[in-house]
Amino acid sequence: MHIAIAGNIGSGKTTLTGLLAKHYKYAPQFEDVDDNPYLQSFYEDMKRWSFNLQIYFLNSRFRQIVEIHNNEKNVIQDRTIYEDAQIFAPNLHDMGLMSSRDFDTYKSIFDLMVSFIKPPDLLIYLRADIPTLVNQIQKRGRDYENSIRLDYLKSLNERYEQWIETYDAGKLLVVNMENIHFIDNKKDLSHVIEKIDAELFGLF
Repeated sequence: MHIAIAGNIGSGKTTLTGLLAKHYKYAPQFEDVDDNPYLQSFYEDMKRWSFNLQIYFLNSRFRQIVEIHNNEKNVIQDRTIYEDAQIFAPNLHDMGLMSSRDFDTYKSIFDLMVSFIKPPDLLIYLRADIPTLVNQIQKRGRDYENSIRLDYLKSLNERYEQWIETYDAGKLLVVNMENIHFIDNKKDLSHVIEKIDAELFGLF
């Protein structure tokens, strides 16, 4: 079983990944953030480091998916390979932060990679508005995220909504993150788990 959690920066993906992995006793696959050699440089100079960062993430997530398929484990994955190509890279390109040459190269690599993989059994999309995202980003206090621009978050949100509207690769569960607190409120977590169970195993 492969469950993947999608959502904008600060939407709660990593938190929910850990909680669901514990509940279902699945192996968590977290996004490579702490050891990423490009993230801080990217937020300091997006145009210079956008291609490097996206290639790093693409490679990291492809490796994760290969590992998931080879080990045949039950896995909860923090962010998908599709978000890189459908949201983050084209957003950087449209904002003038990634050249057309780099974007075309990136897309070519992604198209090749995705031809070798299959989508998750369930995609969970965490929908959050900008104030919620900003609040969560500030609460976790990562220094390199202090310079994230509001227009950047907004454009990412718009692309997420467009992507989710057309997503048809597999089962999809949309969770509205307004007034939901996984850590502080066990009822909120239980409610999400009930929805996941219904999608994966049906209603009994």
